[in-house]
Amino acid sequence: MDNHRTNDDLKANAVLFWPTELVRTEEKSSVIPLLIETQDKFISLLHVADQSPSCWKSVLSTTKDFPMNLFLKHLMVLTDLGGEKLKRFKTELPAIFPDSEMYFAWSGQDCVYKFKTLGKKCSWDNKNLAVDGGNLLTPVDLTSEMEDVIMLLMHGATSTNVGLPDVIGQKCVIGTLLGDKAALDTFVRQRYIWVSRITGGATSNRLGYLAQNYVKERLQTILPDWDFSQRSIPGISQNAGRTNIAFDIVGQSPQRVYCAIEVSFQVTTNSVIERKAGQAQARQSFLHKYHHHIAYVIDGAGNFERSSALSTICQYSDCTVTFKDSEIQELANFLDDIGNPK
Repeated sequence: MDNHRTNDDLKANAVLFWPTELVRTEEKSSVIPLLIETQDKFISLLHVADQSPSCWKSVLSTTKDFPMNLFLKHLMVLTDLGGEKLKRFKTELPAIFPDSEMYFAWSGQDCVYKFKTLGKKCSWDNKNLAVDGGNLLTPVDLTSEMEDVIMLLMHGATSTNVGLPDVIGQKCVIGTLLGDKAALDTFVRQRYIWVSRITGGATSNRLGYLAQNYVKERLQTILPDWDFSQRSIPGISQNAGRTNIAFDIVGQSPQRVYCAIEVSFQVTTNSVIERKAGQAQARQSFLHKYHHHIAYVIDGAGNFERSSALSTICQYSDCTVTFKDSEIQELANFLDDIGNPK
């Protein structure tokens, strides 16, 4: 195969749209589809959990197919308070709730909730709360940590304790909407419209990383003696040597021959390939100066709409292939050739 490809040649050998295998892998790692699918039931549960600040416990305990960890995940997404922030709150809140008691207002009443896990060693991170990607698929009964976090996320906005972080007062408002069906319905649905927009880009990014990992894993299988674990090449740096240049993938042969590999799979057109094209000539020249190489794996219908950028990449690439298995095999052949010079 001629290492310098044309746009038409690449497109004729391209996949163009995300392979089903990658899409399924991304779906398994993403909880958003599950949350969107169950938002109607989540709203209906809140509609009937309006008899007391903690009525949600009895409602959920008699509900099938809506586990406590899924309920908690909905609250975390709606308040935009994830495991990292909650883990930090776990260390800060004991000073704000010295007796582990949160005083708050609900439906015109003064209420108090006594936290069960403040001051204890347990964490409020995603894993311990059973709300990360893998755990969310397994129903989990209510734990003390989960109950504490649910009560904070639902009623934190009306807490009268002095010194509560502003973000809790601004975002933990679900409890104030209980009993007002129209307001609650509007709030949840509008929030999920926002979440869908945000996660649309995040899904594309995750698929991009999965594409990189797929290429890396395929190359590692074909070339088991090569090292694909690094993202930089010794001595290849910028800012007067202060910062190593990062590549999507770096292959190192047993003889310490290096090849940088850039991966771009874009179904919808965006500027990623333009950025890579803008760097292509300088990067190839710099790498060649030190007897290294650079290759590109380019695919996706969006990338082929940027014909000028694609042509530039082909011009300044030592090997350009698409995402097809046969093409990645060609890249492996190229690496094998440069790694074992005759």
